[in-house]
Amino acid sequence: MYPELSLRHQSGAGLPIALFIITVLALIVVGMAQLQEGSGQAVSLQIQSQRAFFAAESGAQVAVRDVLEAGSCSAVSSSVAFSASALHGCNASLTCESAAVNVSVPGGDTIFSIVSAGQCGAGADQATRMVEVRVR
Repeated sequence: MYPELSLRHQSGAGLPIALFIITVLALIVVGMAQLQEGSGQAVSLQIQSQRAFFAAESGAQVAVRDVLEAGSCSAVSSSVAFSASALHGCNASLTCESAAVNVSVPGGDTIFSIVSAGQCGAGADQATRMVEVRVR
């Protein structure tokens, strides 16, 4: 007969359960966002690392050409900057050392050891890779 009285005596756990579920879902969303951000940074650094490796490889190839044309390490420049779009902002630092082999034999060979350090990016997004080549 009096429906209002029966509503006042009801109590439930709906509101605390709803707040708990919302809190748990919010924590899951925040965790997934942090995981996604970390994954994005790792992919970016991996790309910079690949670009640095290719810059080091390209620098080594340039140095090998220079050494073979001139026959001495003096022809190798100390640094190569790349202007191609794939290696834009990358450079390679080059060093060359020579060593004579079979000096007791007339006309003995010379071995050239070339080290190329490729570097791409700046700050926290910087990657460096080294390649060593020996030419006879």
